Amino acid sequence: MEQDENLLGSFLKERRSRLDPATFGLPLSRRRTPGLRREEVAQLAHVSATWYTWLEQGRGGPPSADVLERLARALSLTEEEREHMFLLAQDRPPSPRRADRPAVTPQLQRVLDAFAASPAILKTPEWTVLAWNRTANALFADYGSIPDRGRNILRLMFREGGHDHLPDWESVARVILGTVRRDILRAGMREETRELIEEMSAQSADFRRIWAEQEVQAHGEGVKRIRHQQLGLLNFEYSSFEVGGHPELALVVFNPATPADREKIGRFLEGWAGPPR
Repeated sequence: MEQDENLLGSFLKERRSRLDPATFGLPLSRRRTPGLRREEVAQLAHVSATWYTWLEQGRGGPPSADVLERLARALSLTEEEREHMFLLAQDRPPSPRRADRPAVTPQLQRVLDAFAASPAILKTPEWTVLAWNRTANALFADYGSIPDRGRNILRLMFREGGHDHLPDWESVARVILGTVRRDILRAGMREETRELIEEMSAQSADFRRIWAEQEVQAHGEGVKRIRHQQLGLLNFEYSSFEVGGHPELALVVFNPATPADREKIGRFLEGWAGPPR
């Protein structure tokens, strides 16, 4: 590959050639090559035809994020193609477009269920639990009995009694709020997220105090201790993973930290019949 090859221009030209003029209500006659003409793409993207021609030719400097967004719409790019175009043009991915809360597919649920000996959850950037496995249900909370709105870790942690099962409540709260601050800005602030922060600020002095310290963290990996009503103190090592194709979701797996913890949990799960009906 030549060092001066115009990768962005080649990509735009190739995607332009794939488009059907009829889809855009454009005439089909007297076309020497397939796809849209340069001036037609420029018109759809609301840029000048001369400037777009220069862009395909590798002239005129890198386009702005706003222009790239318009080109993505004009060329009907997928999310993956849009990200690729930004990387070619600006050496960085675009700001994410915050979608509606994603559905948890049966395949993702089977991934959760595969962690039979370890609690595992799927969460949003603001730490609303969307899915969980049997072990999380047995050791953490009966998530199925909690209304969707209440299945948010912030609401559960900062309510009255939310400290009781976490010996290290202060450090856990700091990690989670630091993660929330980072992730909601990366994902895009939703109105319901803004309302959640306002609600928690109004209801909890602890939330206001920690949130005001402006900590920013990635969840990553760490150690968590919980106090289970029947099993006593349990120690976990947790790891967080981004879910490919689902930028709104993160998978968090809690592995028993010691053989004693694993044995204790295993015996409990063997006799656990599930949440009350």
